Amino acid sequence: MTTWLKIVLPSVALAGLIPLLAEVTTPAAKPAAASATTAIGDMARAALDFLATLDDAQKAQASFAMDSAEREDWHFVPFERKGLTLKEMRPDQQHLAYGLLHTALSYDGFRKATQIMSLEKILWDLEKESPKRDAAKYYVSIFGTPSATGTWGWRFEGHHMSMNFTIVDGKNVAITPSFLGANPGEVMSGNRKGLQVLQREEELGFELVNALDETQKKTAIILEKSPDEVITKDDHHVKPLEPTGLNAGQMTPAQRTKLQAIIETYFRRFRPELADGELAKVAAAGWDKLNFAWAGATQVGQGHYYRVQNNTFLIEFDNTQNNAHHPHAVLRDFANDFGTDYLQQHLRAEHGK
Repeated sequence: MTTWLKIVLPSVALAGLIPLLAEVTTPAAKPAAASATTAIGDMARAALDFLATLDDAQKAQASFAMDSAEREDWHFVPFERKGLTLKEMRPDQQHLAYGLLHTALSYDGFRKATQIMSLEKILWDLEKESPKRDAAKYYVSIFGTPSATGTWGWRFEGHHMSMNFTIVDGKNVAITPSFLGANPGEVMSGNRKGLQVLQREEELGFELVNALDETQKKTAIILEKSPDEVITKDDHHVKPLEPTGLNAGQMTPAQRTKLQAIIETYFRRFRPELADGELAKVAAAGWDKLNFAWAGATQVGQGHYYRVQNNTFLIEFDNTQNNAHHPHAVLRDFANDFGTDYLQQHLRAEHGK
């Protein structure tokens, strides 16, 4: 059990959270880092199994050099991308592609990813069979040569989903940018009525902002109107956003527990071997570095936005489009999107650059 999980258990006295987090040290992260090698091995085997089934033309579509500019050219809107689509794969290849995605995600993350893909059929029906709505138009891209000990990357991406992974020296995994969106945000009719893929991300935000007192809200609510989109959009690299909102040190223990729940939800998209190490970093940074900001309405059904950030990561949630029935939820790493920091460390260690 990680230090982070010990902290969030209800039996722990929440009043002592700040000093507890300050005491987290680098050695506490070692078990999570070691277990990440299991995830790396699974990714490498799944990627190689997938590539082995492709013919030469398919392999050329799916494969890119590790230093290709394409690796950082990520998007979440429904347009043509580079890579090999599920539509262009045989059924057995599609199964292996899903298997690769599953090597990086938790049960909850994989469920959300596949549900988001399935919403394309609903949009296809609603938009009179629009060709841009296609549940099989999700692209798999492999960067470099998959290896349990090497440096490479992969992406699984299409409308409302972008999962990007960079593996460096078989030791470190960068898991961002990570984007999930849903349209419709809630299915309003038909046999899937009530499906709300990003319900927890939305509800937790409302729970926290509405738990704040009026003085706290004056600091936390940075805009009366929600932006139309997450602020960072599909930028290749991002920086901390201003204003930062309300610092976690200004929250009550119960409010900080709600903030923790938001952070857990985003990082728990990923399998435990990956999520635990990232959450340990959040804990090690301390509560005095965490901030929560809100924009827009504080009631369901109207446009709203929130973000959580410290000096290393950013969470953004926006639900404004389609009369607040079209949420986007993104996780970014300021230093390590696309493994930038890991790759710089690799270059310094291996090549003296």
